[in-house]
Amino acid sequence: MAVEKITMPQLGESVTEGTISRWIVSVGDKVNKYDPLAEVMTDKVNAEIPSSFTGTIKELVAEDGDTLAVGEIICYIETEGGGEADATAEAPKEESAPASAPAAESQAPSAPSAQEDADAPNKRRYSPAVLRLAQENNVDLEQVKGSGAGGRITRKDIQAVIDSGNIPTADSKPATIQAQATEVPKAASAAPTAPSAPAAASAPKSTTQPVNVPVEAGDIEIPVTGVRKAIAANMLRSKHEAPHAWTMIEVDATNLVEYRNSLKGEFKKKEGYNLTFFAFFVKAVAQALKEFPQINSMWAGDKIVQKKDINISIAVATDDALYVPVIRNADEKTIKGIAREITELANKVRAGKLTSAEMQGGTFTVNNTGSFGSVQSQGIINYPQAAILQVESIVKRPVVMDHGMIAVRDMVNLCMSLDHRVLDGLVCGRFLARVKEIIEKMSKENTSIY
Repeated sequence: MAVEKITMPQLGESVTEGTISRWIVSVGDKVNKYDPLAEVMTDKVNAEIPSSFTGTIKELVAEDGDTLAVGEIICYIETEGGGEADATAEAPKEESAPASAPAAESQAPSAPSAQEDADAPNKRRYSPAVLRLAQENNVDLEQVKGSGAGGRITRKDIQAVIDSGNIPTADSKPATIQAQATEVPKAASAAPTAPSAPAAASAPKSTTQPVNVPVEAGDIEIPVTGVRKAIAANMLRSKHEAPHAWTMIEVDATNLVEYRNSLKGEFKKKEGYNLTFFAFFVKAVAQALKEFPQINSMWAGDKIVQKKDINISIAVATDDALYVPVIRNADEKTIKGIAREITELANKVRAGKLTSAEMQGGTFTVNNTGSFGSVQSQGIINYPQAAILQVESIVKRPVVMDHGMIAVRDMVNLCMSLDHRVLDGLVCGRFLARVKEIIEKMSKENTSIY
């Protein structure tokens, strides 16, 4: 018999971790290759993790609600064939580490060396579940040996330390380590995203610990789901890393409204789905992106990547989550084709059938905030894209026309959030002006939906 590892797969572009929402199997269950093992949630998609082997579930490393990095072990499967030595070399190593950690740490621990850092490069990559459990029990993470990939500390490691009763705290460190810890907060305050000492783990206490909100009679406590946690993490990353700027332009959509209203009834009968205003706006944005490729870019640290394909992410909301499926090569599609894809993708989201592949590769996001009556909003950029456009509600307003005449027109605000590392106001202003021009010129005479 051989023991094989199942790891957290990468379920989308820029996805670095996933949350186990539910185990479909239990220890001792027999599974075939490609059978689903667990349901996983990320900020981009819900998906099932399939088995890569046929065999018997030996151990579930992660628990429901645990968040694990891509590549981290989630379970072991015992398969037929292979050397038994391999099985005993792998699984016990994983199991023995947490139990031996307290004993090892009860001896005089020394400051982490460069060699230890090299051997365990992921030791200080703490998941929210690990941080929360460690903080609730006053566990000094620096003194815990991680059994995860690259030495990463798992929730199981912390629980083993707690169960042993020999909990390492910051006060139990030798003076050399405590002296080192006092120096780290300075560096941690300058670079909070790269913790390098126990102080770094305790520094974000105010954000990682549950907020102490008084609960009174009649209050309802709603647990935070894995999807909501993933959305929160992605939004927080975007706001922390990308310096957001915001701009808005007002567009006269009167001609578009008249044109679309003249077509919608016949279109629905012929095609079987709605011709929405949103399809016209997505088409206009795709055309403008082709003329202003700088907007279709991403920040990559030491360079800016200008994407060749124009893949429009559209925001689709459910009652408790938000998803961003992608319309690929939107500049090459007709308004009818875009309308069909919007309908199909939205239906898949609401039916829970959207795949990971359908959420990858987006280069620019368009959000139909006008669908729920909004007239002005500031979107958070869909990281790592450089901008997001909010299409607000079309409303009738009095407008001063040529020669001082006042007329009632169908007006819409287009609101754009941009990553100021990648884009400046000038190019974004020109881009919005071009979108405005395209929308205002849409009519029966010069715009075909086919």
